[in-house]
Amino acid sequence: MHPRDMADDHAARPTRAGQGMDAQAFRQLVDAHANTLFRVCVRITGDRALAEDALQEAFLNAWRHLEDFDGRAALATWLHRIAVNAALEQLRRRGRHDSRSSPADDDADALDASVDAAPEPDRHASSEQLRRSIESVLGRMSVTERTAFVLRHHEGQSLEHIASVLALNVNACKQAVFRAVRKLRAALEPTG
Repeated sequence: MHPRDMADDHAARPTRAGQGMDAQAFRQLVDAHANTLFRVCVRITGDRALAEDALQEAFLNAWRHLEDFDGRAALATWLHRIAVNAALEQLRRRGRHDSRSSPADDDADALDASVDAAPEPDRHASSEQLRRSIESVLGRMSVTERTAFVLRHHEGQSLEHIASVLALNVNACKQAVFRAVRKLRAALEPTG
């Protein structure tokens, strides 16, 4: 978490959990976390429009249930869980199966970080092919595998956190991450 986000999180945290936060303080909270949560939603849904809907739904749910926030976790963690659940709900609601979705091409994520700023043409082509291969494999994963992988390897979340978000036990969460990694490795291993 960026230090500015922690300061904003702390400043926006009311003294008794979610009670007492006014609309202006909540707006500051939204501004501080919107970009991070949007990237998570895009990675989970594989669709920018669904991610935007999920993010709007997440912030609306957070505002509606602010008084339910009990302060046991950081406000950023609470928002993160709401956003992940909203992204998963968007997938369910729209009837989109993982095999039809893939991460948005223009999402600035770890896949793009592997491509140099000014690569040589042949290297750029192979990097682009690798990125497409990874997106394809992610698109064929189950919702659970993909979400667990994104939360673990893109967001650096603990297995306990991921398990609570996905309503799984920790062992089932580990297995989902393991299956996702195994699928990526199998797809990316050189043939021959």
